[in-house]
Amino acid sequence: MNLQNNTILITGGSSGIGLELAKSLAKKNKILICGRSKGKLEEAKAQIPGSDIFPCDLSLDLDRKNLFEWVKEKHPECNMLVNNAALVHRTHFARDEQMQDKAGLEIQTNLVAPIMLTKLFLPLLEQKKYAGIVNITSGLVYAPKREYPIYNCTKAGLHSFTQTLRMQLGKSGIKIIEVLMPVVDTPWHDGKVPKMAISAEEAVGIMIKGLAQDETEIRVGKVKLLYWLNRIAPKIASKVINGGN
Repeated sequence: MNLQNNTILITGGSSGIGLELAKSLAKKNKILICGRSKGKLEEAKAQIPGSDIFPCDLSLDLDRKNLFEWVKEKHPECNMLVNNAALVHRTHFARDEQMQDKAGLEIQTNLVAPIMLTKLFLPLLEQKKYAGIVNITSGLVYAPKREYPIYNCTKAGLHSFTQTLRMQLGKSGIKIIEVLMPVVDTPWHDGKVPKMAISAEEAVGIMIKGLAQDETEIRVGKVKLLYWLNRIAPKIASKVINGGN
């Protein structure tokens, strides 16, 4: 994939992996980022010269449409969409009395939003000589984590959607790429970062290398091992992810 002279929209680009990716790609590209916190967006913009920001809640259909209209009007040259925004609730499905609301928010943000944004942006991307859609998923598509009853299935769903989209758009010229992330040291963990976590800088570095080499499924770090372990011994893969239990 060409990684120069693009205009790239990164959802959830104001913190964590999204922010690190934005800072790295901004060296040779125009960066657009969206997020729910206007304050965090302003901080990110200050770190990324020439970037532009748009506050929105991607769990809301109207906000998704407003984001697209803003890009189409202000940055019609946009040729790459990175669906990175996601959230998680660490909870017990049967015991959580707020499970319905939490599940709805996660599904809308993690799965429905990237699907609907892809649908909105396809006509714009189809006009470009070089275009791409990058979906950020997780190694948990191979072995789910016990504490994430909804997050696991949203990433598995996005994994399947990405594969299907790649098959359907194979002749369109739009590159469809999935990046499967391992545990990454970001604010996402609320200060409880697992020992196996790698830095956001390392994760993004591997991702960009894979993009430059035209990989369609980029398994970052130990996700490569988890992929093969799940194929050979799925029970062991599950124990690795869930601390041996």
